[in-house]
Amino acid sequence: MDREHGASTALWGLGNLPLLARAGSKESLEYILQALWRTRRTGLDAADRAVARDALQLASDAELDPLLVCLRILIRRCVSENVSKDDIPKLFPDEVPPELQKLLTLLLQKFQPEWQEDASKDRASAQHSCTAEHQLNQNGDTSEQPAAPDAEYCIC
Repeated sequence: MDREHGASTALWGLGNLPLLARAGSKESLEYILQALWRTRRTGLDAADRAVARDALQLASDAELDPLLVCLRILIRRCVSENVSKDDIPKLFPDEVPPELQKLLTLLLQKFQPEWQEDASKDRASAQHSCTAEHQLNQNGDTSEQPAAPDAEYCIC
């Protein structure tokens, strides 16, 4: 097993991604991925969590949460590292069945351009907020400014 694949397995932990095989349909997985992206700053609300739990036939949030963390990491890597179609399957541990790997690869590929565009807009918006804050501070406004909502992207 190569180093990257071994690190990937450690990252995902045991048994998380294979739970996705419980989904009744491609649309269910698509919904979960899109909901995770849509709520990347806020986290899933109760309704989205219930839909995901039901789609995956999970009894509790304790079963759902580790899987959601894995999916968020996977999404983030596909977006920020611009992972190619051929490299997406390398992100999965051996325990993920080939059929599920293919489906996840197709879905991640499908949404990757849209998500990358959204992330680019987020960064531009955060940079604009950061620049505006710097200008305010340089103009003598020393009052404490509230943190920008996208402060995680700010390189101030």
